[in-house]
Amino acid sequence: MNDPRQPLELHLRTRLVFERGALLRLGGLARELGGRRALVVTDHGVAAAGHLDRARSALETAGVAVAAFAAVHENPTTDDVDACVAAARAHGADLLVGLGGGSALDTAKGANFLLTNGGQMRDFWGVGKASQPMLPFIAIPTTAGTGSEVQSAALIADAATHQKMACLDPKAAARIALLDPDLTLTQPPRVTASTGLDALAHALETAVTREGNWISDWFAREAFRRLWPAFPRVLAAPGDVAARGEMLLGAAFAGWAIEHSMLGATHSLANPLTAHCGLVHGHAVGLLLPFVVEFNAEVESAAQTYTHLAQVAGLTAKELLPEALRERLALTGLALRLRDCGVPREALPALAEEAARQWTAQFNPRPVTVPELRRLYEAAW
Repeated sequence: MNDPRQPLELHLRTRLVFERGALLRLGGLARELGGRRALVVTDHGVAAAGHLDRARSALETAGVAVAAFAAVHENPTTDDVDACVAAARAHGADLLVGLGGGSALDTAKGANFLLTNGGQMRDFWGVGKASQPMLPFIAIPTTAGTGSEVQSAALIADAATHQKMACLDPKAAARIALLDPDLTLTQPPRVTASTGLDALAHALETAVTREGNWISDWFAREAFRRLWPAFPRVLAAPGDVAARGEMLLGAAFAGWAIEHSMLGATHSLANPLTAHCGLVHGHAVGLLLPFVVEFNAEVESAAQTYTHLAQVAGLTAKELLPEALRERLALTGLALRLRDCGVPREALPALAEEAARQWTAQFNPRPVTVPELRRLYEAAW
């Protein structure tokens, strides 16, 4: 994985601006991108926290006309995207601003596909399906989890089937990711917990994926180095701005690791639980991650990486990493077993069938088919 002779394409398409109070720079950055009429895509919670008003003020001070679409739902569907497209067209938007968690950012990216290329989200399911340039997009995360702010993928669920569609295209990446740790201070504790678990899972999965290379490896390890000590700090002291900043940077670095590699079995297992059993995505991946790490450790390359990451975490052996992950999950107060989340045991076979169809399953370092995925569910149940 670290052989410098290995073929590599490095695409850092997104300019990252990290600074406490960075939201105040939004108007100037929008003007740099040629924006004159911005649509801010967000959700009711972010708007209620006052972040939408501050974003609007920063844009209007710079002479940018602003409209808002503040109706994004968690795990956005094609319905969310369609409503966002209508709002953008009504405003005549020439710039999109995603303000919120991964759901808001993905909705903005999904709308950008349709605004500029027409069609439906299903038309862009896969890689590189957009033929036309997209509107400039500024991503402003208010959570430290998905890393969507530096990725070129929109993850949108079909409103009818609940199938998650990963729509990836270089043109969909944000021009600028604006990281302001102050924006994460208003997160409810459960959001801090679930998004932090998601970020940790991204770092650990990308560190061992089959698609890994030395660039994704560096981003994954740097993400883990920041996230591991910062996560318990933000859980215990939500006002710790320094720890919030480390979480934001760690989540973004893990997002860049995904952008240059891929995820694995943990996310394949988590997605059906979110779609059919109501588990929050970050909780689902955090619950399953220790079992997948134990499973993958049978592969020598993954075992070597886990050994290094265990040392980063202050552990003496890779065998201690799964238990340390369970301890991190326990700190959140979230349920530790699937049975405690209301997942019926009789649902596991069908969930395993669906998990095997998830795109990320093929990139896991140890091959997974339905029997292996069912055993992982059983272990986590």
